[in-house]
Amino acid sequence: MKAKITRLYQTVKYLKFKQTYYRLFYTIRKKLKLDVYNIDNIEVSVQKLAFTPFLKNLDSYVDGSFDFLNLRHTFSNGIDWNYNEYGKLWTYNLTYFDFLNQKSMTKEIIGLELINDFVDNIESIKDGLEPFPISLRGINWIKFLAQYDIKDDKINKSLYYQYNILLNNLEYHLLGNHLLENTFSLLYGAYYLQDETFYKQAKKLLLDELDEQILEDGAHFELSPMYHQIMLYRVLDCINLVSNNKYKDDELLKYLIAKAKIMLGWLNAITYENGSIPLFNDSANAIAPSTFELNAYAKALDLSAKECVLKESGYRKFTSSVYELIVDVGNIGPDYIPGHAHSDTFNFELYVDGKPIIVDTGLSTYETNERRNLERSTQSHNTVMINEKNQSDVWGGFRVAKRAKIVDLHEGPSFVKATHNGYKDIGLLHTRSFSVSEYQIIIKDSISGETQARSIAYLHLYPGLEPVIKDSQIQIGKLNISLDSNIIDVQEYSYAPAFNTLIHAKVIEISFEKNLKMELTI
Repeated sequence: MKAKITRLYQTVKYLKFKQTYYRLFYTIRKKLKLDVYNIDNIEVSVQKLAFTPFLKNLDSYVDGSFDFLNLRHTFSNGIDWNYNEYGKLWTYNLTYFDFLNQKSMTKEIIGLELINDFVDNIESIKDGLEPFPISLRGINWIKFLAQYDIKDDKINKSLYYQYNILLNNLEYHLLGNHLLENTFSLLYGAYYLQDETFYKQAKKLLLDELDEQILEDGAHFELSPMYHQIMLYRVLDCINLVSNNKYKDDELLKYLIAKAKIMLGWLNAITYENGSIPLFNDSANAIAPSTFELNAYAKALDLSAKECVLKESGYRKFTSSVYELIVDVGNIGPDYIPGHAHSDTFNFELYVDGKPIIVDTGLSTYETNERRNLERSTQSHNTVMINEKNQSDVWGGFRVAKRAKIVDLHEGPSFVKATHNGYKDIGLLHTRSFSVSEYQIIIKDSISGETQARSIAYLHLYPGLEPVIKDSQIQIGKLNISLDSNIIDVQEYSYAPAFNTLIHAKVIEISFEKNLKMELTI
């Protein structure tokens, strides 16, 4: 019981007062059933919107079947908008309506039928009327309606109804990308419905939240390359909206353009030459638009990236003619919303000749289960675990209690060295350094403290790669790793490049006590 109370305290002590207040407020209001809106007698006047062609979404509706998160379902007796057999995230995706703006979508035969079916069943819909899916759905509906110049009073009133739910349930209890998604959508709602209340709230939150959530080096502060791509996509969409429609004439457009440029710069800096992103923290493939697509979208909007030097995000990238190395020497964060963070301090990925060799385990689920806990754990990353403990106490699917902090950092053009205190409760500090040259990377680990401990350094290999081990040498294709330890074990792990996708691969486990040196030569 004491351990549970301590963990809970270590988790909630970082929360902002606003988060706690709104969680209580929304809970009480829901029980009192005050959150009811009736707009039957309200006249809705909408504005015809123009857009520079925007990005098309991935096909998720094909031949009557919905395919989200690599899970497909066909409804035989009408769409169940509350379908939950695949978990809440799948239900959310169903109600996002991303499929309205996929390449194969048509106006009359499919698109309007799907919208009207949702509208006709809105009184029975549950998860789909939460603020997050309302936010994404609002943007998708408005884009679709504008593209085909659809004028439908019933749909427009439903949109107004949903946006009022959103306005009165902004996700202040969660903050982070959730509140930003609410805000981006409110801006779309303001322009489409010509609503001054929506606009004032959207503008205020955009200025406040983008200033807080976009770090100085351009990264989104939840430190997930995937979520960064999504947030940049939304900023570009808002630029598209504001620049092509003269509802308001103020400084917001210049502000959004400046944010987009630094965000694009960071994304380009963190992206591999083959277009892939590192799967750090909660990142998966086939969810967000690719870096290539986002650059093309920015170009269509006459935007270019601002050059980025990786710093505040904690990520560093070293490149040569033969390799790309991306390392994490930062804190998890932000402190008050670490739900997408992993226990992965000093994690790294290595590409050789444009191909992945040492990779992050990735992300396959958001369900609160053993797999989610494993994917967030220290042992699922290319770093060091001591005494079978996580550096940061990740738990409950999206929570973090005790967390590792960087207490020392030194760096130069060809090296970085940092120390974290994630094991201070057992009297230990972990220091790792990366030193690079054209064909070699030297990684040194040092465990300081009096307590005897068993340390394991993990190297997760990309699927299909087989290590050849002889004494203290490991050969992986053209990559040779020399160690000052010969306690080497090879196990299997499940690589998760996308949701609900697991691929067998090999992980190298290197045991040591105080110090370990790895020389990676190509």
